[in-house]
Amino acid sequence: MLRLAKISVSVTNGSGLGGSTQTNPAADTDVSRETRASLGAYLETLIKWQKAINLVGPATLADAWTRHVVDSAQIAPLVPTEVKSLADLGTGAGLPGLVLAALKPALDVTLVESDARKAAFLGEASRRMALKKQPRILVGRIEAVPPVGADVVTARALAPLKQLLIWADRHRSDTAICLFHKGKGWQAELTEALAGWDIPYQSHASVTDRDAVILRIGAYRPADLRDRQPEGRRR
Repeated sequence: MLRLAKISVSVTNGSGLGGSTQTNPAADTDVSRETRASLGAYLETLIKWQKAINLVGPATLADAWTRHVVDSAQIAPLVPTEVKSLADLGTGAGLPGLVLAALKPALDVTLVESDARKAAFLGEASRRMALKKQPRILVGRIEAVPPVGADVVTARALAPLKQLLIWADRHRSDTAICLFHKGKGWQAELTEALAGWDIPYQSHASVTDRDAVILRIGAYRPADLRDRQPEGRRR
């Protein structure tokens, strides 16, 4: 087994901006040579396609393994072992969705992307990665594609938290969790989102950016419409 990254997770628990902070034991992401080869194939495909379409920031390519693969992989220990499906919204270059598909081969992964060119890249990358389960690729706007009903919803560098919660609400199951990469302004985003939603959350310190976190959000609900059943929710 090869070690992809050693992840020491600092966690803040709460349903608002308060709550205690604790440091969890390190969560090591050990991967097989096969999985590392799959991720290597992903990077090779990314670099090739980057010449034609803008998949990631050009300045990040020199350190793409850390900036994109490890940054996405740090989510893997936060995905409960019992879940069966994951939806990655606005997946773009397949981050974190394709990385998680390699690290969690039993998951049924759905990638949602509105750009047809990026969707073509996703298909090519997933084939070259030789994934045990090929992801389903939905081409269209997040609010327009059929509801996924996923057990886990992810998004990376996509939109403010308030908007993410609206989009994720359409595609999550009743018991789903959300795992969102958020940057240095995450606390302000959380404050804004709490005005409209009851949000049980944990913030996990990022291993690639000291100002960033992974927000793990439980079964949130509208603050003023707590009995509402969101459209498209799987029962």
